[in-house]
Amino acid sequence: MSYILNRTAVVGIGQTEFSKNSGRSELQLALEASKVALDDAGLSPRDIDGTVTFGEDTNAETDVLRHLGVRELRWTARSTGGGGGASATVQLAATAVASGAANAVLIYRAFNERSGRRFGQPIGGYETGLPQQDIHYSFGLNTPAKIYALWYQPYMSKYGVTNEDLADYVVAARRHAATNPRAWFYQKPITVADHQNSRWIVEPVLRLLDCCQESDGGVALIVTSAERAKDLRQPGVRVAGASQVYTDSCQILFNYYRKDLVVFDDTPSVSAQLWKQSGLSAKDIDVAMIYENFSPIVYIALEDYGFCGRGEAKSFIKDGHIGLKGSIPVNTNGGLLGEAYIHGMNNVLEGVRQIRGTAANQIDNAEHALVGTTRSAVIFGGM
Repeated sequence: MSYILNRTAVVGIGQTEFSKNSGRSELQLALEASKVALDDAGLSPRDIDGTVTFGEDTNAETDVLRHLGVRELRWTARSTGGGGGASATVQLAATAVASGAANAVLIYRAFNERSGRRFGQPIGGYETGLPQQDIHYSFGLNTPAKIYALWYQPYMSKYGVTNEDLADYVVAARRHAATNPRAWFYQKPITVADHQNSRWIVEPVLRLLDCCQESDGGVALIVTSAERAKDLRQPGVRVAGASQVYTDSCQILFNYYRKDLVVFDDTPSVSAQLWKQSGLSAKDIDVAMIYENFSPIVYIALEDYGFCGRGEAKSFIKDGHIGLKGSIPVNTNGGLLGEAYIHGMNNVLEGVRQIRGTAANQIDNAEHALVGTTRSAVIFGGM
């Protein structure tokens, strides 16, 4: 599979502005981002014959193809769950192209998460359709911050990570956002004191500045064959590896059923598959985009992907390893805390930009970029 996916590449990327009130429909946002991605690649809508989006996206494939001008779709797919499936969208698209099921696949994700239905607000009743939600909600676990804070606590307790320690990551992410013109928090760095003075959301784990943004916006990218990429407008960015894993102890939100709550079971499995597929290791990765709906996940993920040892993320971050001049720069766009929260897809775009050499905070000689969530990941490389 790794050899086959290695024959595919991202050839176009697009986005809208990231805002708190887009003033447009979610379909309009999807179409705008898709049009930019097509122009970026030098392709027309009639070149597209496949689409991939999130299971939660409100934009029907048929609406997108009709309004965009796509003639015919031969492949459609949707990733499982929410932001954990962000990188899985690339795997699905690359698999379609590599197998011949489609020639060029458009990936899109768009929503009005701030001006429309706010993801961070309490969800009542059976709105989400998630299994056993009645059990969890009866104990007050009805917002993402509450849900995730509960399973971060065992890790933080075992390794002595405090909320003040989390400030080290948040300050770094906002420093990166401050020099990224696309970021909502452009030119707005913060200090540890700013972090510590932000109000509690879930004490003693999450303050306001530990939580990702609620954003309006759209993101799109196009995957085709590496051979075809040679003739297109932009240099192709090769899919060097792509994986997704859902273990038997997995739930999309309520991750309380693992044998060891300190380790997120799915991520080490994703990591192992990536290294096996690509022939690379963590030492070969030049820059990493790590999904962080909340700041603690970066600490867990750095360890799960092998960038540092168990329990070492606190000192690893404090010592500056994730900075732009560090051993593994992380979320160079500012991440979901600093740039925007488009369900992690803006991090995918940042991974592509780093390999193209066009990122706002470009890492010198970046040859391999990892874009990872807790359940899916992709490695981008040059052609």
